[in-house]
Amino acid sequence: MDIFNTAAQFMEISARTAPKSLGQDYVLTKIIEKEKLEELAAEMDRIGKSSGRENYDRDANSIRNSGAVLFIGVKDAKEIGLNCGACGFDTCAETRENRRKGNEFAGPICAFRLLDMGIALGSAVKTASIMNFDNRVMFRVAHAALNLGWVDWDCVIGIPISATGKSVFFDR
Repeated sequence: MDIFNTAAQFMEISARTAPKSLGQDYVLTKIIEKEKLEELAAEMDRIGKSSGRENYDRDANSIRNSGAVLFIGVKDAKEIGLNCGACGFDTCAETRENRRKGNEFAGPICAFRLLDMGIALGSAVKTASIMNFDNRVMFRVAHAALNLGWVDWDCVIGIPISATGKSVFFDR
C-alpha cells in the first residue's frame, strides 16, 4: 500500500464532495503517482528552459521529492446564468461566444465555476494537512500536465504532497 496514493485519494474525496454552485459538478480530479513524477518534473524543466520562465526548475525539484500529485480542474463548465459580469463579460451568453484557448488555460470561465474549483482545492489541501502531509497549490506542475496531455481541462491546478522532516515546498 502506497501511503501517498492513499492520502491523494482522501484529498480527491474532499475535492469531489466540496460544495458546488447550483449543486452542479464540473470539477475534475486526477492523481499522478510517484512512478510518473520524474516525467512530470522533466517536462517542468523543459518548459522553464524553453520559455525562459522562472521557477519551473525549482518547482520541478519539489515534484521530484513528492510522493503524489492531485490535479483539480474544470472543463466545459456551463455558466450559472447570473449575468454578473465577473468573467469580464456582461452576459453569460457573451462568455460562451468568446471562448478561446489561451497560453495554458481556456476561457473565459464562469467565475462561480472557478470558485467551485477553488473550494475543491481548499478542501483537498485541508485534508492533506489533517493527515500531516506537506502540500502546496501549484500552477507550474499543472502546466506540465497539460503539455504532456495527462489532462485536457480548461483550467487546472496541481497539489503535490510530501512527508519529510522539512517541507520540500517552502524555503526552496
